[in-house]
Amino acid sequence: MRGIFFLSLSIITEAVGTVMLKLSNGFTAIYPTLAFALCYFAAFTFLSFSLKTIPLSSAYATWSGIGTALAVILGIIFFQEEISMLKIVALLLVVIGIMMLNKGTARNEQDADAEATTSKAL
Repeated sequence: MRGIFFLSLSIITEAVGTVMLKLSNGFTAIYPTLAFALCYFAAFTFLSFSLKTIPLSSAYATWSGIGTALAVILGIIFFQEEISMLKIVALLLVVIGIMMLNKGTARNEQDADAEATTSKAL
């Protein structure tokens, strides 16, 4: 559960950092640039904490995918970026892909646990 908490914090700080990157205007605006650096430092710190309990494949896929989807949503809200049916479908595919990756990881862990239990019994 702690891993999910830290992964959530990592995703949020990464998305906020991405907004700050946009606002930094090529690193010419000092406060958004500092906020960007702080947010990304926090994002990678929280991601590293989440990796203590979440497999790398699940954590990174979730972090990058949900972070991307959140960045798209924030771009639409704050920067009036275009929203189209293609973007909506693409975001749905990202989320479905993450769910499939996580489902596969969970299944592999269950198989490994079952195999370990069987080998201990023998």
